[in-house]
Amino acid sequence: MTLSSPYTECTTNACAASGGPGEVATLTFKPASGDTNVSYQYKLSSQAAWSSELKGATATTKVTPTRGGLHRVYVRAKDTLGWGEQSVTDFLVDSGAGPVGRYHFDETTGAALDSATVDGRDDAALYGAARDDRGRRGLITHDTEGNALGTPVTDQGLTLNGTSDYAATSTAVVDTRASYTVSAWAMLKPGVTHNQTVLGQNGSFYSGFYLTYREAEGAWTLSTSPKDATDGNITEQKVTATQPAAKGVWTHLAAVYDADKKQIRLYVNGRLQGSDTVSAAWAAEDGLQIGRVLWRDAYTDYFAGSIDEVTVWQQALTDELVADDARLMNSPNHAAVELVADWSPERGSGTTVPDAFSGYGRSLTLAGGAALDDGAIVLDGADDAATASGPVVDDTGSFTVTALAALDADKVLAKPVGYVGQVVGQRTADGSAWGLWYKRTGSATVLDEETLEEKTVPEGFWYFGRFDADGEFSGVASEESASVDGMVRLTGVYDTGDGTVRLYLGSVVNGDAQAYTAKTGSGDLALGKGSTDGTWQHYLPARIADVRLWTGAMATAQQIDEAVGD
Repeated sequence: MTLSSPYTECTTNACAASGGPGEVATLTFKPASGDTNVSYQYKLSSQAAWSSELKGATATTKVTPTRGGLHRVYVRAKDTLGWGEQSVTDFLVDSGAGPVGRYHFDETTGAALDSATVDGRDDAALYGAARDDRGRRGLITHDTEGNALGTPVTDQGLTLNGTSDYAATSTAVVDTRASYTVSAWAMLKPGVTHNQTVLGQNGSFYSGFYLTYREAEGAWTLSTSPKDATDGNITEQKVTATQPAAKGVWTHLAAVYDADKKQIRLYVNGRLQGSDTVSAAWAAEDGLQIGRVLWRDAYTDYFAGSIDEVTVWQQALTDELVADDARLMNSPNHAAVELVADWSPERGSGTTVPDAFSGYGRSLTLAGGAALDDGAIVLDGADDAATASGPVVDDTGSFTVTALAALDADKVLAKPVGYVGQVVGQRTADGSAWGLWYKRTGSATVLDEETLEEKTVPEGFWYFGRFDADGEFSGVASEESASVDGMVRLTGVYDTGDGTVRLYLGSVVNGDAQAYTAKTGSGDLALGKGSTDGTWQHYLPARIADVRLWTGAMATAQQIDEAVGD
């Protein structure tokens, strides 16, 4: 096998990086001296299926690397005797240029420094906008190399009032005539109903691009202006997200302009929402605007809420690289996770459990006969529950949820086999978007350690995912039967990076990660009950304590043990 330029085959002593993500590699297959081949097959990983047959003594195909790093091609040839042994060819793909602008908003005071450069030319001055302790990277416990910090650092983000606050650079950060990508984390303030722009870069009369929440659509959009002139009306070129925007939660946004394809692409939480072919781009040569946009020579669409981790590239990132950016890692084994809810019944009184720790201020309200007792919320499995106004996390983005739960064995035993109860979950229009669940599967006879007599106890399993109206479950189940003796630590992780959900008992992963399709939720978050087909049901007889949620998918059992540990 041979590779087309700019890629070269790695040898025993050399492996030079070349090309880049999105740059096509042409593979040519030829027979070795003395061989007579009639077709070929290839694959790009040892686990992948072989390609369809490429007929002929010589054959070519094209592959497009989507990430930098080492790429391996497995090839086998067929002759008159059948398929021969596979051979392997390696080539190294250059990771491409890094960001040309990056803003963490983690300075003590003054301008937001551009950490991608060192000359200060692209630093962003703050105008009314302020920093707070609700940065998207959360509590940073390890440095970028994975070494534990002596003192953890609380990340900061930018907060804006929606009427006059913004941040801006004095000069252009990106050339909008060439390919570029911009991304940011954004959290819309609930109750604000006007259009709100996260990012744009000024021309003379219009911005070159607009990454905006549109109230009429109730969705995120990416738009560009076909020209920078005041003659006549300008018809925007626009892509609208296919999913509704959620307010009050962190969401990852990315906008791509591909100059070669004359195409714009919009991503929400690392997933492509749509694309559109646009007219030739023009140079928006003035400052990058964070939290407002220039439209017909006037600023508008001021952002209300929080913005963080603004990043700009002078290249069109691939789908995979956008997904990598949305994953947001603090170090190799520690994902950036921001605590957005922390409910400890020990801090509650009456029918209210406040969140006095995360900084997001949502309270749980107890209903039915739910009560606080000895550091837990006690639920009877009939009509007891606790709820908080939602959404608490963006269900289509990565998140982590944890809770302590102790089943009431006698009351669960009174439920029929097949009964499903929810520990904690977030509601959407037709049911729970996701939840930590218990499902009864039968009964067992065990020896009572106190009376030394046999007794019947319920058998069942823990689940993380979604139960549909027809009773079908999508997600992951525990490997071991759910204990009915004391509190169990349950942790669920949804990771958009690989599109899977994982379930942990304590800090031990249970079952294999399962592919999962996210569903947007906008309703209440509930403890002790779940929703199916738009109706509250799935009441769980249990004691529940220490419920916490983070934006971001914890990366490893080690991180869960450190962050969740009891």
